[in-house]
Amino acid sequence: MTRHLRSLLDLSSADFQRIVALAQLVKSNPGDYREALKHRSIALMFSKPSTRTRVSFEVGIGQLGAQALFLTAGGKLGLQVGRGESHHDTAKVLSRYVDALVVRTFGQDHVDELAEHGTIPIVNALTDAYHPCQALADVLTMREHFGDIRGRKLVFVGPGNNVTHSLMLAGPRAGFDVVCACPEDLPPDGKVLARAQDDAAAAGTSVTLCADPVEAVRDASVIYADTWVSMGQEDEAAALKKRLASYQVDERLMSAAAEDAVFFHCLPAHRGDEVSEAVIDGPRSLIFDEAENRLHAQKALLLLLLGAEPWI
Repeated sequence: MTRHLRSLLDLSSADFQRIVALAQLVKSNPGDYREALKHRSIALMFSKPSTRTRVSFEVGIGQLGAQALFLTAGGKLGLQVGRGESHHDTAKVLSRYVDALVVRTFGQDHVDELAEHGTIPIVNALTDAYHPCQALADVLTMREHFGDIRGRKLVFVGPGNNVTHSLMLAGPRAGFDVVCACPEDLPPDGKVLARAQDDAAAAGTSVTLCADPVEAVRDASVIYADTWVSMGQEDEAAALKKRLASYQVDERLMSAAAEDAVFFHCLPAHRGDEVSEAVIDGPRSLIFDEAENRLHAQKALLLLLLGAEPWI
């Protein structure tokens, strides 16, 4: 059966741990894997702008000895899917040409349909619902910084979004607690929250909501922020910024967390909105470690999905 990463729901705790462990090996010994995917071709089908995702995947694919093909889903030079060809047909055609497909798009249903009808691994490189590759990189960064992360607490501060959802699912799979410090009228998706809480109960961790960011960050090891205005929400920017002004991660909020707490952000960031300049550019910020670790986590993921390394 073809394995995919549509979301972290495709991974058991053991799968998740295997990817992160392999990412640490790949990062430490990159030369050992430089021909691991030789003669393979991996397509990147993007409908959204990208810096970290595109560059990290293209570079990582090349470092594994494979060929990367960047495909846009719209515009004059884009794929026919941008002109109405079905995801059903696109999946079946691309399955005849390439060995895996990395997709960055809007609707989660696009990724799910490609996975349903294709015969190659499909990787969700970001949808409006999930950002699983970012969560893998985040956990790798936590392990590098803290060592054993079991029992640690990560607090996401801001409106519920795709990053929030993936972090809620990552916590139970990696052994840490997650608190979503979200306004009551901007929560994460209820179905994702319920599944994450079920997973947490089974794993002995917790996933909770707290509208008060100061209360939420008490004893937290990681304070996590994301842009308040996601792609497609530009018309709502002014209202969102006003509503979320009290959710900025600043030095006052960081001081309410654990003494060894660090700051995470998936980027791009907007200094002065979701995070102060003093925090994001300060000594507790690990944002560029996270960005680098996208490369290593995604290389590990591709090695496993394409059978170059065993899952167990």
